[in-house]
Amino acid sequence: MIRVGINGYGVIGKRVAYAVSMQDDMELVGICKQQPDYKARMAAKKGIKIYASGDEGAFKDSGLEISGALSDLVENVDVMVDATPGGIGIRNKAAYEKAGIKAVWQGGESHSIAGLSFNAYANYGAAVGARYARVVSCNTTGLIRTLFPLDKAFGISRVNATLVRRGADPSETGKGPINALEVDKHMPSHHGDDVKTVMPNLDIGTVAIKASTTLMHLHSVTVELRKEATREDVIEAYGQYRRIRIVSLADGISSTAQVMDIARDLGRGSGDMYEIAVWKEMTVRGRELHYFQAVHQESDVVPENIDAIRAMAGEKDQDRSIGKTDSSLHIGELYENYGNSDKS
Repeated sequence: MIRVGINGYGVIGKRVAYAVSMQDDMELVGICKQQPDYKARMAAKKGIKIYASGDEGAFKDSGLEISGALSDLVENVDVMVDATPGGIGIRNKAAYEKAGIKAVWQGGESHSIAGLSFNAYANYGAAVGARYARVVSCNTTGLIRTLFPLDKAFGISRVNATLVRRGADPSETGKGPINALEVDKHMPSHHGDDVKTVMPNLDIGTVAIKASTTLMHLHSVTVELRKEATREDVIEAYGQYRRIRIVSLADGISSTAQVMDIARDLGRGSGDMYEIAVWKEMTVRGRELHYFQAVHQESDVVPENIDAIRAMAGEKDQDRSIGKTDSSLHIGELYENYGNSDKS
């Protein structure tokens, strides 16, 4: 069993903790929290051991039992998943180094924190036996998830993508609401460079817009392929990958709201959509492909964290790891029920 700890129990941390608990080759040793808030209390109700990264006295005063501090947790795990807010994870690296354990960070940290940015489809092998890895951000994961199959099947000459980003996660009331579409001040946006930390030979440019929504990100992607293809060829290529879900306007799925309605109907923990939703109504003209995709920013990186843990622990078989992760989290299930209408 791979003994796993989670440092940070927010949007990503709590989902990775759940995913770890669903693996038959992993043990969730505990989570580390800075404050005794409702998230910590929910974890306690689930029987998860809690360790304090902040004031231990605050936990005791609140009546919430803890099992120790971060220094105690790192002594009892093989891999620590750091899901603390961006910029905080780098401060924790010294504790992981001192304990001699492996660590996985999230996309809020820079590539340099680990020297290895990870996506299960694109570079699983690079993480086998690695001490440190960084799972790239939700947007970057979404782009790589759909670009890698295209590059493998047809080759890619160039990518241009416009990212319409959610303004905040649903629980982040302090960040909104905003009544605007806000242009990212960086052009191109950082997402293209982040994709290249995993697919270094890809020629990609990205721009981003922040929108007044909390549900999902929406990407408009234009790809210049190296070989001509039809829409059917592209859909067939995507059909080989369970973490891509084809949806269709013909089935009444015209927005991120319907995609998340499907996610809730799937009955997963937190109503998550681990897959990247790609609309069937894509345009292909010779070697030029244009498609829309939706990215659930709260959950698409979760299976990547699980595969990163398994690879770092020594699992060399990429297909075996991805298969175990997908099966345990029911990724790709009910695929035939959505997005395969013949009406389009």
